[in-house]
Amino acid sequence: MDTVTGQSPVTPALDSLDALVGAVDGQVLLPGDDGYAAECSPYNLAVAHSPAVVVGAASAADVQAAVLFAAHRGLPVAVMATGHQGSLSTDGAVLVTTRRMDDVSVDPVRRTVRVGAGVRWQAVVDAAAEHGLAPLNGSSPLVGVVGYTLGGGLSPTMGRAHGWASDHVTALDVVTADGRLHHLENRPDSPDADLLWGLLASKSNVGIVTALEFGLFPVTHLHAGGLFFAGEHAEAVLSAYADLTANAPDELTTSIALTRFPPLPFLPDFLSGKFAVHVRFSLLGDAATADALLAPLRGCAPVVLDTVAEIPYRENAAIHNDPVDPAPFVQRTVLLREFTPGSLADLVDLFGPDSDCPAHIVELRQLGGALATNPDLPYAAAHHDAAFALCVFVIGPAQAGEASAWTDRAFRRLEPHSAPGTYANFVAAWDTDPEDVRRAYLPETFARAQRVKATYDPQNLFRLNHNVLPRS
Repeated sequence: MDTVTGQSPVTPALDSLDALVGAVDGQVLLPGDDGYAAECSPYNLAVAHSPAVVVGAASAADVQAAVLFAAHRGLPVAVMATGHQGSLSTDGAVLVTTRRMDDVSVDPVRRTVRVGAGVRWQAVVDAAAEHGLAPLNGSSPLVGVVGYTLGGGLSPTMGRAHGWASDHVTALDVVTADGRLHHLENRPDSPDADLLWGLLASKSNVGIVTALEFGLFPVTHLHAGGLFFAGEHAEAVLSAYADLTANAPDELTTSIALTRFPPLPFLPDFLSGKFAVHVRFSLLGDAATADALLAPLRGCAPVVLDTVAEIPYRENAAIHNDPVDPAPFVQRTVLLREFTPGSLADLVDLFGPDSDCPAHIVELRQLGGALATNPDLPYAAAHHDAAFALCVFVIGPAQAGEASAWTDRAFRRLEPHSAPGTYANFVAAWDTDPEDVRRAYLPETFARAQRVKATYDPQNLFRLNHNVLPRS
């Protein structure tokens, strides 16, 4: 299929499945076809997907064909690279999977990398490391680069040093609802500035990104790892963590997780079936600085395991050790303005060893630093007045209902300490009520996102997501 950037593709009318199959270089699969179930199976199994058609895209032209076919049939379009973030069901929709679009190209002179829509973070980390460079990647090496970045991209390695991943996007290619392929440069005089902003502000609401270019940083090593404590010491560890974050340099990015894992054979004894505390630590600095920063934490309670050391950047996934096998899970997030004695007491009461918390993981990630210093880029994820993101993770569908109601009560308790909005990448499935989506944005950001949506997707073709309704 021939394409012209910014214009409709030259293509036969995509008014039948045969025409779609003939226009696609990848795969077109229907329910019952061999490979259909595997093609639309996500990493997060909390939501099952039974789309009317799956297009396994091998190129931007394949994405264009899928979008034009869906528009002709009046079907919604969804996109999935790795499926880490649970979304709305794609039943009856056209699902575009991008895992075949896996090209990675590093420009060491410009310190940029261009990736296809299906690339995962470890591939970028490895390619960049060959040139002494590193990206603002996520905690899991299996997460898709494009979806992570369109949701802001909160790096657990260098976020406070360099900001949101979305702040460093230099260019992208996107297919909009009219089937056009656009190449967008991130520069002040760009005629497509609104479209680029809309993509970085509202994930897949205004198009399907087929390629992404973004900046890299001259980093080869980190002083990084984790400290593990028995859960009975949660209050002491949280207090020491509060002191650490109160005066943390921007070169330090950290989080703390309270974990309640069920008995699992692949977990160490101090985690399997037990309540534990895990401090995650990543420093752009030397060993002496790391030791000085960690000394109060190491002295606040007995350390069960200490893995902090100098590591090659390509091994940064060891900081969090996220699970690698698909599983059903849901996430809820609230942003906090502060970590004061009052909020510390509430956190211990709600999530500590004597609480009735049903969540498997409660994580507090420090924001601030460079994450708070770019208010001229009001992307959806960039809530610059928040100091922390508090994330609640529940694994398995059986506990989801109970945990959701409990989390609602917990978040109401935390309202005196909360900041407006949320972090889009840590919300597994939003309610279909538009007001719930509205509350996740800053008001001026949401209003602009609605205007961009009305311009590029007035029929709301891309609605199986954190949907922003189009409005002029």
